[in-house]
Amino acid sequence: MKITCWGARGSIAVSGREYEKYGGDTTCIEIRSSENDIIIIDAGTGMRKLGNKLLTEEKRSYNLLLTHAHWDHLMGFPFFKPIYMKGTRIDMYGCPFTQDSIKAIFARSMVAPYFPVEFNQIQAEITSAGICSEGFHIGPMHIEPIHLSHPNQGIGYKFSENGKSFVFLTDNELTLKHSGGCEYGDYLRFSEGADLLIHDAEYTEAQYKMTKGWGHSVYTDALRLAMESGVKQFGLFHHNQERLDEDLDRMVEDCKSIAAQQGKSLQIFAAQAGQEMVL
Repeated sequence: MKITCWGARGSIAVSGREYEKYGGDTTCIEIRSSENDIIIIDAGTGMRKLGNKLLTEEKRSYNLLLTHAHWDHLMGFPFFKPIYMKGTRIDMYGCPFTQDSIKAIFARSMVAPYFPVEFNQIQAEITSAGICSEGFHIGPMHIEPIHLSHPNQGIGYKFSENGKSFVFLTDNELTLKHSGGCEYGDYLRFSEGADLLIHDAEYTEAQYKMTKGWGHSVYTDALRLAMESGVKQFGLFHHNQERLDEDLDRMVEDCKSIAAQQGKSLQIFAAQAGQEMVL
């Protein structure tokens, strides 16, 4: 599988020279299966650039998986150009929780007076499937969901194909169980032995004293999960909107130092917009 990060920022998109290395767009991940199925995780602002790329490739059929319905994971959808063109098909997946369907979540984000084009005016053919607990397949890719520990709930995913696995757990508070969420041990078992784990790492210890309960993890707690679950690669994700490139560099170096002290050899990085990974 090929994984491309189109946005790794949390809460709100940012811009400026101080964010050039890791990017300022919010959550959007693209996965290509061995049969070239296109799987998109979340519709943050990074989805805009992805849409432009897909149009140049003349790719018009996609699978969109939603982790949860907070704004930073939805706000790129109205700017995803393929939805305004006939011949586009999007199959949506996710757990709707308090909404009627995943499709309804996106529809309610495009209503007056908040957006000038309503959902029923788009040209794409869209289907919606609720998946909360059961695994499913998209082409050769097996996808297993897990409930996140986050306000208003959410879903994380494990993608498995040809003996390789990628675990994506953003917006997940490892040291506090929110309603509907799981225990730390559940995330440990879910991630065990993965080739790649990308996990929410928004806060420092100092920040967490003020933000406990907001649904995000301290980066050293995410590192602990990566080391204890024995993953091969660990990516910090959902970068705080105030986290400058140099700050993220220091966090990565701190993680590498901690891992070395504990005799762990996993590869550690902070996710960057435009980054490509192949498993």
